[in-house]
Amino acid sequence: MTVDRIIHIVAGTLIFGSLLLTEFHNDYWVWLTLLVSANLLQYGITKWCWLASVLRKMGVPDQAVAVSVVRVAR
Repeated sequence: MTVDRIIHIVAGTLIFGSLLLTEFHNDYWVWLTLLVSANLLQYGITKWCWLASVLRKMGVPDQAVAVSVVRVAR
């Protein structure tokens, strides 16, 4: 799992959850949707967000590591 994938999963979960809370609980939850969307826009432009910094410090790779399988001749 890479930094970009985790960011998209967290953002999608927060947006979906806040839309459900907006519909069924209180209209003010739409502000969370707007903040997460604005952060995604900012991350797309600058390639920086606080979650990416935290994930990198935790050792999550930026890119997927390519694994190649080599057959050994017998």
